[in-house]
Amino acid sequence: MTVLAIEQLESHVADGKTLAGLDLGTKTIGIAISDRGFSFANPRAVLRRSKFTHDAQDLLKALSTDNVGAIIIGLPVNMDGSEGPRAQATRAFVRNMEKLTDLPFVFWDERLSTVAAERALIGMDVSRQKRAERIDSAAAAFILQGALDRLQGLRQDADTEGKSFT
Repeated sequence: MTVLAIEQLESHVADGKTLAGLDLGTKTIGIAISDRGFSFANPRAVLRRSKFTHDAQDLLKALSTDNVGAIIIGLPVNMDGSEGPRAQATRAFVRNMEKLTDLPFVFWDERLSTVAAERALIGMDVSRQKRAERIDSAAAAFILQGALDRLQGLRQDADTEGKSFT
């Protein structure tokens, strides 16, 4: 499909679909899935990365199981807003995925998402070993929740202005 801005997203997602949040790491892909009302992000099991073809197959299968209509993918920009090698790798991943799926993608600034996810896991008294296993999915949930909160804000703005958001 294409890359969309967050403001365009809801008009491209069919009713009854969910949104996926992805935290793309070098060894794993963290996944989170929204509810159908686009209110809550729920972490899922991470996917262990191997070759792109296998990663893409496993990811698309998982997204199909959860009835996903669009993907929010964390874009790892630097603290000064510039894009380094990790952001370029994320953009390349999306370009390659676009050849395999019609699902739209939305890039979402993921600055400090892993830090926030780790703090949340520490706050829940999760052991260091279990944090290592869960951090990527927790970061994906943090990314997705940020996008869901923005969608909620857009809906409220549209309601205030008396317009339909979709």
